[in-house]
Amino acid sequence: DRFLGEKSLVVRPLDPRLGKVQDITGAAFLEDGSPILIIDVLDLVRSLDKILANISINHVKTKEETAWHQSSKHILVVDDSITVREMERKLLENKGYKVDIAVDGMEGWNAVRIGHYDLVISDIDMPRMNGIKLVHNIKSSPQLKSIPVIIVSYKDREEDRLQGLEVGADYYLTKSSFHDDTLINAVIDLIGKNDD
Repeated sequence: DRFLGEKSLVVRPLDPRLGKVQDITGAAFLEDGSPILIIDVLDLVRSLDKILANISINHVKTKEETAWHQSSKHILVVDDSITVREMERKLLENKGYKVDIAVDGMEGWNAVRIGHYDLVISDIDMPRMNGIKLVHNIKSSPQLKSIPVIIVSYKDREEDRLQGLEVGADYYLTKSSFHDDTLINAVIDLIGKNDD
């Protein structure tokens, strides 16, 4: 409601044993020693968006639409290029999948820890956390390792492909796969067609 002030603080990460704390990115200490939590703005906006989306679904969806929405396969697309994100989103939504997007690896990592996804599609070269690290984190987590991951990259570099598959990616595709059915076929292979 109002601006209280501005402070320079040393932001410290939360203890990893806490796991992902929703909407919080870290902590700091004030001059008097009081601890404060640092809000993850992107996470907070995503949480608010989910709350608002659920409210609108509850008010306007018919029983049939709600049943379809719940049975839809849910995919997370992680890419720092808005053009690529939107192309992938439209391509997948046209096949009946429910799609969320994340603008970089860190936002994708936060989303996958607090959401429920049947599949993650990720770019490699992104700020804050690259796609290789994102896949490694997903496949190293006991709760998330069963989620299939497709890496889609502009570059057809053999070292990237090997590294992606080494950390656990199920497919490594180049972005030329948008022009044919390669991406959709990979999605269907991993999670099946969306039930109509």
